[in-house]
Amino acid sequence: MVPGEENQLVPKEIENAAEEPRVLCIIQDTTNSKTVNERITLNLPASTPVRKLFEDVASKVGYINGTFDLVWGNGISTADMAPLDHTSEKSLLDANFEPGKKNFLHLTDKDGEQPQILLEDSNTVDDSVHDRFIGPLPREGSVGSTSDYVSQNYSYSSILNKSETGYVGLVNQAMTCYLNSLLQTLFMTPEFRNALYKWEFEESEEDPVTSIPYQLQRLFVLLQTSKKRAIETTDVTRSFGWDSSEAWQQHDVQELCRVMFDALEQKWKQTEQADLINELYQGKLKDYVRCLECGYEGWRIDTYLDIPLVIRPYGSSQAFASVEEALHAFIQPEILDGPNQYFCERCKKKCDARKGLRFLHFPYLLTLQLKRFDFDYTTMHRIKLNDRMSFPEELDMSTFIDVEDETESCTDSGAENEGSCHSDQMSNDFSNDDGVDEGICLENNTGTEKIAKPGLEKNSLIYELFSVMVHSGSAAGGHYYACIKSFSDEQWYSFNDQHVSRITQEDIKKTHGGSSGNRGYYSSAFASSTNAYMLIYRLKDPTRNAKFLEVDEYPEHIRNLVERERELEEQEKRQREIERNTCKIKLFCLHPVKQIMMENKLEVHKDKTLKEAVEMAYKLMDLEEVIPLDCCRLVKYDEFHDYLERSYEGEEDTPMGLLLGGVKSTYMFDLLLEIRKPDQVFQSYKPGEVMVKVHVVDLKAESVALPVTVRAYLSQTVTEFKQLISKATHLPAETMRIVLERCYNDLRLLSVPSKTLKAEGFFRSNKVFVESSETLDYQMAFTDSHLWKLLDRHANTIRLFVLLPEQSPGSYSKRTGYQKAGGDSSNVDDDCERVKGPAGSLKSVEAILEESTEKLKSLSLQQQQDGDNGDSSKSTETSDFENIESPLNERDSSTSVDNRELDQHIQTSDPEHFQSEERSDSDVNNDRSTSSVDSDILSSSHSSDTLCNADSAQIPLANGLDSHSITSSRRTKANEGKKETWDTAEEDSGTDSEYDESGKSRGEMQYMYFKAEPYAADEGSGEGHKWLMVHVDKRITLAAFKQHLEPFVGVLSSHFKVFRVYASNQEFESVRLNETLSSFSDDTKITIRLGRALKKGEYRVKVYQLLVNEQEPCKFLLDAVFAKGMTVRQSKEELIPQLREHCGLELSIDRFRLRKKTWKNPGTVFLDYHIYEEDINISSNWEVFLEVLDGVEKMKSMSQLAVLSRRWRPSEMKLDPFQEVVLESNNVDELREKLSEISGIPLEDIEFAKGRGTFPCDISVLDIHQDLDWNPKVSALNVWPLYICDDGAVIFYRDKTEEVMELTDEQRNELMKKESSRLQKTGHRVTYSPRKEKALKIYLDGAPNKDLTQD
Repeated sequence: MVPGEENQLVPKEIENAAEEPRVLCIIQDTTNSKTVNERITLNLPASTPVRKLFEDVASKVGYINGTFDLVWGNGISTADMAPLDHTSEKSLLDANFEPGKKNFLHLTDKDGEQPQILLEDSNTVDDSVHDRFIGPLPREGSVGSTSDYVSQNYSYSSILNKSETGYVGLVNQAMTCYLNSLLQTLFMTPEFRNALYKWEFEESEEDPVTSIPYQLQRLFVLLQTSKKRAIETTDVTRSFGWDSSEAWQQHDVQELCRVMFDALEQKWKQTEQADLINELYQGKLKDYVRCLECGYEGWRIDTYLDIPLVIRPYGSSQAFASVEEALHAFIQPEILDGPNQYFCERCKKKCDARKGLRFLHFPYLLTLQLKRFDFDYTTMHRIKLNDRMSFPEELDMSTFIDVEDETESCTDSGAENEGSCHSDQMSNDFSNDDGVDEGICLENNTGTEKIAKPGLEKNSLIYELFSVMVHSGSAAGGHYYACIKSFSDEQWYSFNDQHVSRITQEDIKKTHGGSSGNRGYYSSAFASSTNAYMLIYRLKDPTRNAKFLEVDEYPEHIRNLVERERELEEQEKRQREIERNTCKIKLFCLHPVKQIMMENKLEVHKDKTLKEAVEMAYKLMDLEEVIPLDCCRLVKYDEFHDYLERSYEGEEDTPMGLLLGGVKSTYMFDLLLEIRKPDQVFQSYKPGEVMVKVHVVDLKAESVALPVTVRAYLSQTVTEFKQLISKATHLPAETMRIVLERCYNDLRLLSVPSKTLKAEGFFRSNKVFVESSETLDYQMAFTDSHLWKLLDRHANTIRLFVLLPEQSPGSYSKRTGYQKAGGDSSNVDDDCERVKGPAGSLKSVEAILEESTEKLKSLSLQQQQDGDNGDSSKSTETSDFENIESPLNERDSSTSVDNRELDQHIQTSDPEHFQSEERSDSDVNNDRSTSSVDSDILSSSHSSDTLCNADSAQIPLANGLDSHSITSSRRTKANEGKKETWDTAEEDSGTDSEYDESGKSRGEMQYMYFKAEPYAADEGSGEGHKWLMVHVDKRITLAAFKQHLEPFVGVLSSHFKVFRVYASNQEFESVRLNETLSSFSDDTKITIRLGRALKKGEYRVKVYQLLVNEQEPCKFLLDAVFAKGMTVRQSKEELIPQLREHCGLELSIDRFRLRKKTWKNPGTVFLDYHIYEEDINISSNWEVFLEVLDGVEKMKSMSQLAVLSRRWRPSEMKLDPFQEVVLESNNVDELREKLSEISGIPLEDIEFAKGRGTFPCDISVLDIHQDLDWNPKVSALNVWPLYICDDGAVIFYRDKTEEVMELTDEQRNELMKKESSRLQKTGHRVTYSPRKEKALKIYLDGAPNKDLTQD
């Protein structure tokens, strides 16, 4: 450091700037002042003062210096760091910035206030920034991509406010860049803008929403006067009649120009602007043909709005070098000779002729379209030509005007030919034009004037370029933007949607396209994809060249419009300012009456006090009629952890901005509107406290109560915590056991009194269970205690809703009315004794139901009188598991014997009945409708395990909802003799047997909780349906779950299936019996259906019939069950009776075959001796084709190949039915011989082709003759291009000597209609059709035509 002139220390000047170390600063804006928080990078000399750093940051992000802070962000908490001093003269080096490394800073609010945005009218923007803008154009040598139009010096801060250029951008709705480019070009055209301003909208005549000129007028006014960086175009597109879907359709900008000009002409009829489009953009040309023998010429006048210029001549590999070269080619005549000779009216014969175009008149605004989109006939796809085509800034069109003196000519018709490829027609006929034209027209009545006028006005045909519409991308899609020269300052600007920046002439040259190398055939493929697509020139004529209207020159209606728009913008600005100062935070409230947690969003101004915010939240939650306002308060709340962080005592007058830490887009916490009862006092919540939800457990009643909330500190010991809970729950602390549930199934007993809560693993929000009974359970090890088992069951129990199948009353009474095997009926309580009729038959179902209902009612009263807590009815003040049944319950042990006897009876009482049940799914009626459970039973809220007294046997219920004690032990050895096993479709998970090798039930080895009760489902579930609400331990296996359901279904678990119901009522069968219910969630719905469940090694198979010559060749027949080790013949034997009963098919075993089915394609033919799982791979939900044979099976060996052949008859334009051909090898010659044999076509005349697509490989008879690959030059079928390696391939064949029928146009059209109808019915397309592009339309009435017949 050296002394300065004023004796101050200043940095010593470094002679070589490259030697001075530089500091890389990365600043992240963390405020909410802007919609997008940007990140900026500054690379500054190390001697730069901190003050200058603040100035540079303010300039970059667009904030007023001094209204924001900068704090370190290098992994350090911003709360612990003091902000940098924005007035400091310290160098960055002295301020601890590290040269050569990344220095991260956070831009934050200053004193809780957001930074103030720098507005354009503050005049703080230096014009020198223009020099730093390159514009959104491709860099030299860059390959076209989405980044082609992004400047490397581009800063996001430039788009947050109005551009320094003074111009306003347009917001891209989605894919409306083409529209934005055209609108900006029209806006920057003085003649168009001024004419539009002169037009006055009459609101009495038209709706402003649908008026296209009015919405354009509004848009132009906003583009000229708005202070926004970009404005929306939705009002304009709405006036087009477009909806939001149109914003996602990209169209051609030239097509839009035509359609919009046509719409404006329609809207401007009978106004001063009626001929505006023609005056500005329309030119004329002559389309002529001259006989080369007699000189006779026929011609007509066409009009155009733009001139389409080809990039490459047809068939050429080299593009035109310039626009001038393409214009010369446009008017270059061609010679009509040979077969293209012209019939001369004068010569009365066909003669050689010259055909071409001549320009007669150029418009004031000349539009050139560079036809960069072409069609590649090799690939049959659209392509984009990126070849270089230069265009001048000034274009002399005098060399392209027609000055030839026509000595003799005639008019063909005087009307325009709409089919001409060079005529861009308007609706008027200009062959009879009155000669009044604003442009330069050399078509006059006398030859002298024709010659004289071009000579006089040659200098007036100089055009200057002012708009280049650029396309970046490919033929499949891309991006448009416009480069436009302002006539005000002669500067070029890039209008890229909402971004407007200054560019140079060099940037315009980059849009010529191509690459820096020589032009050639492949130049387009390696060129940049960003290039000019439309050019607009204006005639240089001082007498006509207009300037933009100044504000004081506006018509009165435009002044009024400007004033209205300004007021609207100011109103929006005020609203944005309010939004910018509004805190938006989630608000929760537990409704005191509904007892549900309600959620809403509280929007409160930062200057509103807490008291005012409480009143707003009170009204927002609609509590005026529920509770007084003074019973409510707002507290800081963490909804994710359900944690009350702190309360705000004594801060009722504090602004919300300070309480919430400023206005932010998102908050890391929420607010809770807490409610107290009038006689209660609010508890104080202090930061640092933890919240604990305490559930009291009653071991005797086996209930878990709803939680009580207490607050504690992590530094408290377990002993102190017990005292705290004792005060809240009134339980003695001496015998209290506390169990902490840290996460799912993680239960920890707090057994060390001196340990702190933090050491025990407490967090912000915690859940504990407390129990304080004086039982011996206290002395047992925790994992062996009754408390642990109860809590473990509580954590793992889920609730399921089970829909039972409908069964006949007879079968129910047969299953529920039983005598105890080997027991004395006198042991049965009189209340549960069955009543027999005279012949010893059981009582009717209705009588049994009635008795059962009476017993339910009496039991309910008795239990209420005894104060029995085992009632399973839910209380609103207890948890879902208030009445969880215990395996230690005495009542359960007293009924276990009866249950075993019940099971034994079910197994042995009616063996004939159950034999009849052992049949396949097809033998069971799978009707999904079920009957209703008796309403009296459903109305009682008692579970099935409260149906009997503790000392009595079970009450048999005729509807299947018997009194089977769920919590008793599972089946004992009485079931071993009848042990059933099941399997899934796959055997990778081992045996699915419900029993282990010792024959013991798995439920016996480990207790799993199960409790079921009748459930009255919603009305929408259907009338007559029986539902069970089941609480079950989700660790139970599906096999054990099915065994638990047996008493309610009324049949063995091997005779019903379990279907899990998913969203949209989709049902899938659960077949993995050895898997648990852990994948089931609370309130899952389950449907039970009768039908034999799969045994080990069995698979459910869907059988379809193959009908090769039917319109729909695939027809579903039935579901069957195939087993591992079964032969194909055995499966066919089992199918025969099912096909007879369910499908009405009477088949013998040798008259049908089974074959592989792959979607709709027939595949391998299965032979009778094939064995499933050995020769044929099989899986769950397998599908197979059944094919009825016309004769004896020809397929005897796997070496044979069965193909389906179909003859094509060109002379008749029809296809014969399919015929099967069985080949002994894959030799092509054998195939030809077989086809010759079945058709009678000589072998040498056989031609064949493989069918394409899905069976039956349909194809139109109009296309088959030329579209298929006929007569492939191969000797084997299993090589390319045939690749026929399996049965079921389709072969078309024909006689090559047969000529194709010649069709008239009428016959062809008729046949096309028939074929189209036929192929649409079979789901096949007639011909290839690429994706349709939606036509661009502007609807003059503001809404699209709803007529669906119009495209």
